[in-house]
Amino acid sequence: MKYYSTNHQAPDADLRDAIIKGLAPDKGLYMPERLPQLPADFFERMDRLSFQEIAGEVAVNLLGEDVPEATLRNIVADALNFDIPVVPVADRIHAMELFHGPTLAFKDVGARFMARLLRHFIGEDEGEQKTINVLVATSGDTGSAVANGFLGVEGIHVYVLYPNGKVSPLQEMQFTTLGRNITAIAVDGTFDDCQALVKSAFMDDELQRGMKLTSANSINLGRLIPQSFYYFYAYAQMKRMTDQLVICVPSGNFGNLAAGLMAWKMGLPIRRFIAANNRNDVFYQYLQTGGYHPRPSIATIANAMDVGAPSNFARIQALFDGDINQIRALISGATYSDDEICQTIRKVYETNRYLLDPHGACAYLALEEQLMDGEHGVFLETAHPAKFNDTIARVIGRQPIIPDRLQAFMNGMKQTVQMENDFSTFKSFLLNRR
Repeated sequence: MKYYSTNHQAPDADLRDAIIKGLAPDKGLYMPERLPQLPADFFERMDRLSFQEIAGEVAVNLLGEDVPEATLRNIVADALNFDIPVVPVADRIHAMELFHGPTLAFKDVGARFMARLLRHFIGEDEGEQKTINVLVATSGDTGSAVANGFLGVEGIHVYVLYPNGKVSPLQEMQFTTLGRNITAIAVDGTFDDCQALVKSAFMDDELQRGMKLTSANSINLGRLIPQSFYYFYAYAQMKRMTDQLVICVPSGNFGNLAAGLMAWKMGLPIRRFIAANNRNDVFYQYLQTGGYHPRPSIATIANAMDVGAPSNFARIQALFDGDINQIRALISGATYSDDEICQTIRKVYETNRYLLDPHGACAYLALEEQLMDGEHGVFLETAHPAKFNDTIARVIGRQPIIPDRLQAFMNGMKQTVQMENDFSTFKSFLLNRR
């Protein structure tokens, strides 16, 4: 299959080039030229399949022209060796718990799959010695998932850029204590600044000549595609309960929602989607007004959603040929303040004894307000609440229990490179590391 750029000014690429390049030469994002319709019998039997079996079927249908089926199924089995349960929280509202992977966040799915897919392509390059340098900007969970997903992978070095002082201590320790082939860079700025540095690196001719660069943010299709897998699994778990399923996605860079929309395009019978924002409501305003106006991000307690210029907006537009009426017909929006997020965490904990993280709280509240008669809702609980223990403790009056996997990171030694928000400084640093 070929993959085109959302800016339509670059040659089409094959899957290998799309994954390794990350960003197209015209600064666009790669998209598959077509999304195959999955066979009817798959949807009929999917409620009897495991997450790994469902992911394998979707991967083969979508990527099977470019990667051998056995390889894809092995990648799925190795990368996605954990469950993603859908659990009841309130009447007709369920949480899909995406925090059962190694770093307790949804990005384990995309990062682990991409790491193994990239390793497969590196293995095809006989005689190729140059290290692939993975650049990733993070507002929290992306950094930990990517760093741990690529840790120790031969031939790959990962640079994690994050806004200094703007991620939770637990999140920070998950990617700053690893060493080996992982370098953490604390940038004096916001997530949008970090993302801009990464994009600028891909557009710099000297860096492109001197280093082999790729990205592991959701701008990379290898990160995005596997995130579609768990939408199929959510439907499978709810299939016997409802045929009117609404999925609510806490949204920042909009890769997660874009993956869900790709699943819908492949035939997944979701009735509609809700995009839940914190105060960074660029997409919400787009739905209301028809105008897309990126702006600097605002810091909130739901920090992974603190994005003022969401990259994957381009992919959402591409999926619907830029037709806002089609987008509005399938997606509604919501936006909430920190106070509303905190109130929701407290209320759900006291009433339902379920502990939400700040991002999941946005999505829960949107479902609570927008779910219609006859519908059932699933919201994505994207990270374990203990990753935001200071906020959670302040809201519910006690510290959440920190899982052993998280606590282990807190015992490591923090290793970071402090850097000003300046591309020339970042570029010099990379060139000196060749």
